[in-house]
Order: sequence, then structure tokens, then C-alpha cells
Amino acid sequence: MENKKVVLAYSGGLDTSYCLKYLINNGYEVHTVLVNTGGFTDSELEATEKRAYELGSTQHTNLDIIEKYYQKAIKFLIFGNVLKNNTYPLSVSAERVFQALEVIKYAKAIKASSIAHGSTGAGNDQIRFDLIFQTIAPEIEIITPIRDLKLSRQEEVEFLQQNGVYYSWEKAQYSINKGIWGTSVGGKETLTSHLPLPEDAFPSQLQKETSEKVILEFEKGELISVNGSKNTSANNIIKLDEMASAFAIGRDTHIGDTIIGIKGRVGFEAAAPMIIIKAHHLLEKHVLTKWQQYWKEQLGNWYGMLFHEGQFLDPVMRNIETFLTDTQKTVTGKVTVTLKPYHFSLDGIESAHDLMNSKFGQYGEMNNAWTAEDAKGFIKILGNAQTIYSQVNDLSYD
Repeated sequence: MENKKVVLAYSGGLDTSYCLKYLINNGYEVHTVLVNTGGFTDSELEATEKRAYELGSTQHTNLDIIEKYYQKAIKFLIFGNVLKNNTYPLSVSAERVFQALEVIKYAKAIKASSIAHGSTGAGNDQIRFDLIFQTIAPEIEIITPIRDLKLSRQEEVEFLQQNGVYYSWEKAQYSINKGIWGTSVGGKETLTSHLPLPEDAFPSQLQKETSEKVILEFEKGELISVNGSKNTSANNIIKLDEMASAFAIGRDTHIGDTIIGIKGRVGFEAAAPMIIIKAHHLLEKHVLTKWQQYWKEQLGNWYGMLFHEGQFLDPVMRNIETFLTDTQKTVTGKVTVTLKPYHFSLDGIESAHDLMNSKFGQYGEMNNAWTAEDAKGFIKILGNAQTIYSQVNDLSYD
């Protein structure tokens, strides 16, 4: 008997609800899976499960992978200080990869013959999902009704109504996608090149106007406490985000090159990710050598680019993770941050590994570990190459 069991990556929105009903109408036994990478409340998870069963799901599963997501992804994005185009902390692109990994794992566990998702043919998510699926399980069919049928929103609504589904599908003015590593915000303004998102488009509104200091403690690159209260790094991210979001911190607009070659623009708010990355980077500047920082920047950028483009399973990613982890041996200490309305400042660090150790010398003040003659000899040798070139080639500079 033909296996018609399909696993649908399900969010409860219009696209995946259409996919669920479409697959049932085409004779599939549909198992829906919501992969929670942060951002869902218990009531939202319950409502999504209820809707899935109302639409005919054979089995619905909510998978909480927040801790795994931190250990396998976010940790390395922090180690690498990853900001796409020096702006975006991969809020959505990273979580899509891990949602795909969990969906394929679930599909193989229940021996499904197919996997489905609601991505369109114009975005990055279709690539991230498909790359993971075809890499890990090339024998499993990928079904993408929205992409293949080129459906408009109205056509999806009409199909569902014809099948007895009358939920309110009023299109929200802004598309919000929330996860532990940030929230993306899309709207009519992000389809232009010049309009900013309005204040009320962002989920977190300004609640505090009096500045506050927060102390972040890192151990080997991982955030182990906030204001002296120790917890898991994932929980510390959530705690810091709640604190900083009250100041409406972490808002920006990212413009970048999509995987399919077109430009894309999206708004986001990522209070905790932006603060953590900047605080972590400041600590690194104190405790790492010049060349450690240089090569970390090169490999961190590559890591973020490959992650963004769905290449997470390429073995070079594990190689880079090994390098990044090794660089964190001395990235231990405390960073003091001041939270202010709409922004933050880094006050300074305390670390036993701080290379600004005054016993060697103070920048611009005095030297304790070398003599004036040592300095003169060093400068002369340092200039040898350009001195020789200048004399051989009669170089002058006007």
C-alpha cells in the first residue's frame, strides 16, 4: 500500500493552513509539527495545536528546541560576533535551518514518505528548508503547494472557505516572526528603499526612560549570569531581552542580498542579541591578541554568510565552530552595559585575562617593560622594508 504519510512544518498561519487542507484533499495523512525556537507563549502553542486538529491533522506535535538551538547555533553566532552586513544577527535565517533539521528528524522517526512546507518561490526560506531536507533525506519527497501553485493570498482564503474553513485571515499590517535570537518585522515600508518602519510596527514599545546598568558575566564566551544571577545561557538571553526590550533597544532595518540574488529589506528588533554580541566583542578586544581577533572576524563573517544561505551542514561549518570555540578559552569576565531609551552603551570590562595590564605599560603614558633604546631599535627595524624600497626607487611623496 502506498505510503501517503506527510509531515508539514506548521505555524498555524494562512499558508501552512492552506497546505494542511490541500494535502488532506489530495489523500495524504498529515502530521503537523511546530518547531519552537523561542517566541511562542503557552497559549499560542495551545491555539496552534487546536487549529491543526480542527483542520484535520492526524497528529500535531510542538517541539521545544530552544536549548538545543542555543547549543548548536546561537552559541557560535556569539563566539563569531556574527552580524550580517554588520547589522543583522541572523534572527530568522538561523532558526529556519534548525526548524528544518527537527522536521526531517521527526519525519524519519514516523517513517513519512513526504515533507511539506509553506514557503513561496521568492524568498530564502524555501532554500534553507529544501537544502536540509535533500541533504539528510534525499529519499523523502518535498511538497510545496504555495510555491508550486503560485497562489495569491486571496486564492488561499477562497480555497479554505470552499472547504468549510472560516477563520479570520485578515492580513496583519506587519508580518512578525519572533524567536529567542530576535524578531523580524516586515511591512509596506520594507518593500521600499527609503521608508522607515513606524514606531508602532515594533512589538516592543518604550516603557522605561530612566537608564539602568546591567552586568553581563561571560565564561569562555558564554553568558553565564545577568546582574549576578546565574542561569543557563538561553535563559539569560531571554531575561536580558525582557529587560532591554522595555527600552525599545535593538531596532534596525537590514538590507541584504538574498540567496536567489535579489535585494531584500526587513526590519527587526533584537535587544538581547545586539547587546550580547557587542558586549562579547568588547571583552574579546581586551583579552584576545591582535591576530586572534583578525582571524575570528574573517571566519565569523564566513560562518554567518554560510549559515544565512542554508549551508549549515557543510563540514567546513564544524571546522569553523572548532576554531571559534578554541578562541574562547580566555573570554571570561564581566561587562557593564548601560540601557537607555532606544540604545545602549558599553561602560567597560573586568577580567583576569585583560591584556591592558599596566605592569607592561600604559598607552600614551609610559613604558615599564622596555627602554628608550629598545623603542628606537624596534622602530628602525620595523621601517626597514619601506626604507629600502624608497631608496632603491627614489620614492618621494608630494
